[in-house]
Amino acid sequence: MVGTVLKGMSRVRWHELSHAYGSAEEVPGRLARVARGDASAAASALSDLGLWLGELAVFDATAAAVPFLWDLAVTESVTDRTGVIQLLRTILEHANPPRPDVQYAAHRAVFDGRRLAESLTGDEDATVRTPARDLLAAMDSHACEVCRPA
Repeated sequence: MVGTVLKGMSRVRWHELSHAYGSAEEVPGRLARVARGDASAAASALSDLGLWLGELAVFDATAAAVPFLWDLAVTESVTDRTGVIQLLRTILEHANPPRPDVQYAAHRAVFDGRRLAESLTGDEDATVRTPARDLLAAMDSHACEVCRPA
């Protein structure tokens, strides 16, 4: 499952990217742990990803990770899809003032999954529908300086 859910992850040069605490080389391992399905390991990995990619600011590793977060959000076997969707919303709400290009790329990556968010609002899992609606509302009200059209 991890191979198909997180397809293409090995092509990202994670060691050249950074997150809140340095090199992003451990990001793929955390994404894979979220995908595996063990609730405890997935929760711990998701917590790490939150700290590294979005809770403090967004980074170049954030933009690279978002497509894989979308994969996780729509994969029914992932144990904490709600947490993944909430992390996507967190990423959309945070900035990187010294690096507006990085901020724009991270936010754009979240916006690129809008159709997926819309589909999640009708998900069979009720715990997924509400955060998906909240994410869509955050997209609709998003007004950061970097993302506003000139």
